[in-house]
Amino acid sequence: MKNIRHLTLLHSNDLHGDFLAEPVDDTFVGGVSLLSGYVSSVRRTERNVLYAVCGDMFRGSIIDAEYKGISTVEMMNLLAPDVVTIGNHEIDYGIAHLLFIEKCATFPVINANLYIKMSGRRLFTPCQIAETDGIRVLFIGLITPDVMAQAKQDTLIGSFIDTEEAVRTVGKICNAYRTLDIDCTVLLTHIGIAEDRRLAQMLDPAWGVDIILGGHSHTVMEQPVVENGIVIAHAGSGTDNVGRFDLAVDTDRNCIDSYTWQFVPITEETCERDVQLEKIIDKYRSITDAKYQRLVARFNHALTHPERNRETELGNLFADIFRESLGVDVMLLGSGSIRANALGPLVEYGGLRETFPFDDSIYMFKASGAQLRHMLRFMLRDEAFSGHTEFYQVSEGIRAVYSRTAKDFSEFSFNGKTVTDDQIFTVGIQSYHYSNLKKFLDITYAELEQHQKPRVVSTSCLDIIDEYLSGHPKVDRVVEGRITVTD
Repeated sequence: MKNIRHLTLLHSNDLHGDFLAEPVDDTFVGGVSLLSGYVSSVRRTERNVLYAVCGDMFRGSIIDAEYKGISTVEMMNLLAPDVVTIGNHEIDYGIAHLLFIEKCATFPVINANLYIKMSGRRLFTPCQIAETDGIRVLFIGLITPDVMAQAKQDTLIGSFIDTEEAVRTVGKICNAYRTLDIDCTVLLTHIGIAEDRRLAQMLDPAWGVDIILGGHSHTVMEQPVVENGIVIAHAGSGTDNVGRFDLAVDTDRNCIDSYTWQFVPITEETCERDVQLEKIIDKYRSITDAKYQRLVARFNHALTHPERNRETELGNLFADIFRESLGVDVMLLGSGSIRANALGPLVEYGGLRETFPFDDSIYMFKASGAQLRHMLRFMLRDEAFSGHTEFYQVSEGIRAVYSRTAKDFSEFSFNGKTVTDDQIFTVGIQSYHYSNLKKFLDITYAELEQHQKPRVVSTSCLDIIDEYLSGHPKVDRVVEGRITVTD
């Protein structure tokens, strides 16, 4: 006879500082107050409940940005997850600051594949064993290769192992800890759904991994997918929803006997409010509202940024602002720097900060026409159209018509004239992207230094945008074919 015990496993991912409920069709949706209310109600009504968060608690709101994640951790402490793994945006405020944030957390933060380069020691506890009513669950945390892009700005801390190496890490931990009579093994990943499926296919079934709870790709599911006998689930993003497993765990055979899964919407109609947590939110919100409700500009209409991997109205505006303000020929603006689908027509400083939260420095370098063509051609390789690479919004003057069939440009001009190979351009780029030139644009520092040593020309992207819009309150942009993809 089976010894079956029931476990409810809740999971969120990519919260991105999504603290506040928003009105949708006459009801409020999401926000940490309602999410906390739902989690608390499940904890009261079910006997065995564990709640896990799969990375990217940070970035996306002005409250998070203003307090560099400390406000987020205070709210997460009240939400009280049983275990959390880190995502790539946890690195945004610096690895040293992340280690400080971890000390502020009253919940365990795990990761198995971030290392200190000099010693090879892990930065975090790699795993956590959670026990409830005799059910022992082993959680292991893994992060995306994207973290290396941010970690490269720290020369001593932050080395990454790739997915193949992550497989060996999972095996090593399972071999070491499953001898403790682990009933269920769960990977908390922040690597995206495609890499989760690839990871599952590579795992040895003898290691006993039952579930992968993932994040990073903001994947919305109707039901989990199964690869190599491992159940994989994501819960979209933000606080508008949460994933819920109701598991029947066979504690004799140390495996899952059966399960059901739900994608649970978080609304005021189905979830109670957490009044205590709302007081914490109001404390931070009252301070940020006073600072961020200043009106910066008024557009004729909302400028949109519906997709990262194509030219957008908002991308054109920001790229043009940097080009004009800095006096460069071309601005290459990381499309992922724009974190909202639209801005305006009324633009308050807070909305601007939420739309453009990454306040990087800007580097200026010189590139030949041949190099500029090569960088943009590399940007437009096939992976760009599946959203797996960095994409750039380009400033006014560039017109590039790219054929996916020929994998080259049929037109590549600047200010109406065909770009020649030996023509020299001054190019602006954010420091995050400058730190990853080879990975993102397939060009080395040595190649650029042949023309001139790159240098910082501004220490604040946001200062430039704020100052420009304050002096140009009625700007407008359209999609005009700066980069056109055919075939």
